[in-house]
Amino acid sequence: MNKVAIVTDSSAYLPKAFVDQYQISVVPLTLNWDGQSYYDGVDIQADAFYTRLSTSSSIPTTSQVTVQQFVDVYRKLLDAGHDVISLNLSSGISGTVESAMIAQEQFPGAPLLVVDTKLVAMALSLMVLAVARAAEAGADLQACKAVADEVFPKIGVYFTVDTLTYLHKGGRINSAKRLMGSALNLKPLMEIREGKIELVESVVSRKKAIARMLDLVEKRIAGASPVRVAPFHALALEEALELQQAAQARFNPVENILSEVSPVIGTHTGPGTLSIAFQAG
Repeated sequence: MNKVAIVTDSSAYLPKAFVDQYQISVVPLTLNWDGQSYYDGVDIQADAFYTRLSTSSSIPTTSQVTVQQFVDVYRKLLDAGHDVISLNLSSGISGTVESAMIAQEQFPGAPLLVVDTKLVAMALSLMVLAVARAAEAGADLQACKAVADEVFPKIGVYFTVDTLTYLHKGGRINSAKRLMGSALNLKPLMEIREGKIELVESVVSRKKAIARMLDLVEKRIAGASPVRVAPFHALALEEALELQQAAQARFNPVENILSEVSPVIGTHTGPGTLSIAFQAG
């Protein structure tokens, strides 16, 4: 394992092959559903989660990673002689990074950095991979933090949802926006901007929403290279594969990673969510 160890949380939903390759420590958030609690990506996987959610009369709630979870992971890595950088989902979406910062206080003077990435899902994973690759190449703790800072403005993510119900019930959009979108049958296009979910625009069909996502990615890439893309989905594999192929043809990326929306994020977006994260330059 590298001198610098990477910690992230389950909202990233980085495919297992990468987690194993770079020995990344993934700390799970929690789903609470019908009186049961599940560790995200551990006790419940995406396919089973979305299949159940699509027919359930109840919607689960989510809980941030606890301070103790982070303390346990940090202690294990520090005791093993590692420096640690913890790359966590945006504070604008979850209190998880606050738990990480409180946990950090229990290790005064330790080589431990906690980063509010202001990212989520595969956008967060792209940053995690950039830092993990730097660590593998021998970067020290401060150099790894510099890589995270450097790639942040190069990363973005767009997504569309099948229904606004879950975003509304999760408190991520207001009632007026939900009612307007539902009444007009509009499909919203959203992004993570400054760490929060923001509406970009609405289009008249899902097909147009997918096409428009690619247009927006192209505009953000603005000719920069190399390009990495990461389509990801919630029970929308066929469309995600089409999106992956279209992104490959259009952007000629050096990396094209297909993944899923983690259950804790999907609780707030719902089945049918389709997304694409990207990194350019």
